[in-house]
Amino acid sequence: MIRTTAYPRAALIGNPSDGYYGRTIAFVFRDFSAQVELMPSDHLHIVPCGRERLQFSSIHDLSEEIAANGYYGGVRLVKAAIRVFTHYAAEQGADTSANFRISYQSDIPGRLGLAGSSAIVTAAMRALMQFYKVEIPNPILANLILSAEKDELKIGAGLQDRVAQVYGTPVYMDFDKKLMDSRGYGEYVPFDKSLLPPIYLAYRTNLSEGSEMTHNDLARRYAAGDRAVLDAMEQWKSLTSEFWRRVSAGDKNVADLINANYDLRAGLIPVSSGNKLLVEKARSAGASAKFTGSGGAIIGTYTDDNMLTALREAMHGIGAEVLIPDIA
Repeated sequence: MIRTTAYPRAALIGNPSDGYYGRTIAFVFRDFSAQVELMPSDHLHIVPCGRERLQFSSIHDLSEEIAANGYYGGVRLVKAAIRVFTHYAAEQGADTSANFRISYQSDIPGRLGLAGSSAIVTAAMRALMQFYKVEIPNPILANLILSAEKDELKIGAGLQDRVAQVYGTPVYMDFDKKLMDSRGYGEYVPFDKSLLPPIYLAYRTNLSEGSEMTHNDLARRYAAGDRAVLDAMEQWKSLTSEFWRRVSAGDKNVADLINANYDLRAGLIPVSSGNKLLVEKARSAGASAKFTGSGGAIIGTYTDDNMLTALREAMHGIGAEVLIPDIA
């Protein structure tokens, strides 16, 4: 039996520029996980998890399931991972004739911009690598994981999530166009979490939406040469560079950069009233705040226990959970 794990990702600065030759900093945290189990079998068998259920107690139960997890479960992600891995393994001359039984479980809150989908793909890829004894360099593995979602399933996404999940540590990422065009991946600098200031996450599951909603519109506007989008990408790059400069020098005062990241996004992409309230409540407690991804969850910094207490109280008032992430 092979067991592999991947963790959710939190985007700290620079998103959503990662799909547009931008720069970002992100990390994974161990409070939730996606896990895959794989073992030899006479035939290839993909086992669905509880999120794939087709039997419900009522139409209301069905409606609540869709609201929580969307229409698509993880089986399609596992299928895409297998297909992309198989193509890569064939190029490397690996023997993939052996069959297997593969199953997955995930407790990562869905559709909150925490990269739960790519965590499933990452864990599946790791299991396949072990089973077929195929080594894949980290930058290439991140590309393959993105391809499984973006090319196979047409899910709008960038490399940031997959890079953080593959490296399993905080990473500074520069998706410089020249590097991407010449070698297919950017500059990835893993670093120790001790460089980061105190960080919190807060989320409301009833505000979730798929990341494709954000990425698809941005991709359309970017391709059309929308000046506001092009300018924003450059500003997100600059914010990330300044964030990296400060923390590399031991300066953990980066709240202004995190706030600026959200303000820029809010001026470019419509933000629902519920998501806007998350940010406003966090800032009313003195904390910085921006989205971790597409919406439903925010991330930011706080200075001390008093601010953290005020933050928890503000979030409790709107039914939001506050988490101090166990950063990998």
